[in-house]
Amino acid sequence: MTPVLAPMAGAAISLSAVPDPVFSQAMVGPGAAVDPAREPGVAVAPISGRIVKLHPHAYVIVGPDGRGVLVHLGIDTVQLKGVGFDLLAAEGDLVPAGQPVVSWNPADVEAGGRSPICPVVALDAPASSVLRVAAGPVHAGDELFQWG
Repeated sequence: MTPVLAPMAGAAISLSAVPDPVFSQAMVGPGAAVDPAREPGVAVAPISGRIVKLHPHAYVIVGPDGRGVLVHLGIDTVQLKGVGFDLLAAEGDLVPAGQPVVSWNPADVEAGGRSPICPVVALDAPASSVLRVAAGPVHAGDELFQWG
């Protein structure tokens, strides 16, 4: 079992509630999402591992077991071209779970007409492998789900 941590504080919600069919229909994989607190903050590593992809609005960390977790900061935020996001780590870095990766302000994303909801996806995983999905308030570093 791999515990996957909430990358920021907010409310844990079902992936099916994400306002984007790519995520809500689990096209990239199963998982959960966080509706973040509307304040400046950081998104942290949901698992320990290597940052294999790092964009201002999204990142993928692959653990030593080869499992990859995608964190996507808001919906359609690629359109912001990095504005409002500050990288706190680099692609290729080895990071422990809980280490800050990107700073951002979900309130700014929402003010720009985009959803700040953050999908957290177990890449290339069967739906049945995501267990014990949290619901309700979470803090950064709380368990969001178990990857069995």
